[in-house]
Amino acid sequence: MSRAPLDGIRVVDLTMVWAGPMGTRLLGDYGAEVIKVESPRQWDLLRALGLIPRDVPRWYNRSAYFNHNNRNKYAISLDLGHPLGRQAVLDLCAKSDILVENYRSDVMDNLGLSYETVRAVNPRLIYVSMPGHGKSGPEKDYVAYGSNVEQLAGLVSISGYEDGEPMKTGFSYGDPMAGTALVGAVAVALRKRSRTGEGCYVELAQRENLTMFVGELLVGYCLTGELPRPMGNRHPRIAPHNVYRCAGDDRWVAIACETDDQFRALCTVMRRPELAEDPRFIDAVARKQHEEELDREVAAWTAQRGHYEAMYILQRAGVPAGAVLTTPELVADPHLRATGAWVEHTHPDAGTWEMEAPPWVLSRTPGHIRLPAPGFAEHNDWVFRDVLGYDEKRISELYGASVAADAPDESLHR
Repeated sequence: MSRAPLDGIRVVDLTMVWAGPMGTRLLGDYGAEVIKVESPRQWDLLRALGLIPRDVPRWYNRSAYFNHNNRNKYAISLDLGHPLGRQAVLDLCAKSDILVENYRSDVMDNLGLSYETVRAVNPRLIYVSMPGHGKSGPEKDYVAYGSNVEQLAGLVSISGYEDGEPMKTGFSYGDPMAGTALVGAVAVALRKRSRTGEGCYVELAQRENLTMFVGELLVGYCLTGELPRPMGNRHPRIAPHNVYRCAGDDRWVAIACETDDQFRALCTVMRRPELAEDPRFIDAVARKQHEEELDREVAAWTAQRGHYEAMYILQRAGVPAGAVLTTPELVADPHLRATGAWVEHTHPDAGTWEMEAPPWVLSRTPGHIRLPAPGFAEHNDWVFRDVLGYDEKRISELYGASVAADAPDESLHR
């Protein structure tokens, strides 16, 4: 097999929670050597969000949330607020290609780890900041989580149902979108470095990144003055375009007919060809005007069939449709099984489970899971000795000053 696309690229990962760790995990999925840095006292919050009883040995290594977002990484412990920890990170940056952090905008400067400081030890390093509100502007020091980023990006204002209150997605959409965007930002910066030989600073504000996903509504408002409004599962112009209840307990199928041909195919499948000639549904404009009536006709057909059954019948007829899957159905889905979307994975503390494979399938250099998520400070010895070349005296200093530790301080996470 050929070398992975990012083989030979070393990443210093100062991120925590979701957006940053997901992005650096994706870099690791495609071959980057990602070294996660956590403080013995302020470690990644996700380690404590696993609902694992605190009397379980090494409970902080068992969180599903943490293990999902931190596979294919190494881990060390360093207190960046201590001069010895700060110097160790600078030493690591001098031997690395990328640094990624998602702290509040002022944290890295306060730690003495600004881009200018890091660039002085390695001009080729790509330094990525992922603050929620950016590094400038009146809200730069605000704390951001995926839930409030959704609101500030405008996404919630157009989510939900007509005449209802704004509705959050339930997924903290800003985090995974920012994590995915990180990969593109790094690819662009690496391309630039390959041409110039110099690194650069990259600012990836999570709020601004998520705003791109409502961009067409912003442009539409600027052009027409028309205020976007929530429509539930419907579409501004297309009908039918909705989710329809199916047979079974809370089972649904999504159907969207963009063209007259698709609508005629739907009518044929439903054995209601006369609906295609009904003046109420004769074209897209008429169907949208009589959407409530049309939805009742479609729902009467879907109610007699399972959601997978309805999807298969409609897709064979050329009608865009998709079963609304639950989490257990997603894991068992026959298409995802056939494409190898799930991979069995074993963690020394958390056990064996299935998780999604790397998402982008490259023909010659596919990503793969090389490493389980690291235990806390699992790779201290390797990084300190082999990567940084520290001798016993220097390593003893780190441990003696509590800058490094082999186990976290659990007192703040009880």
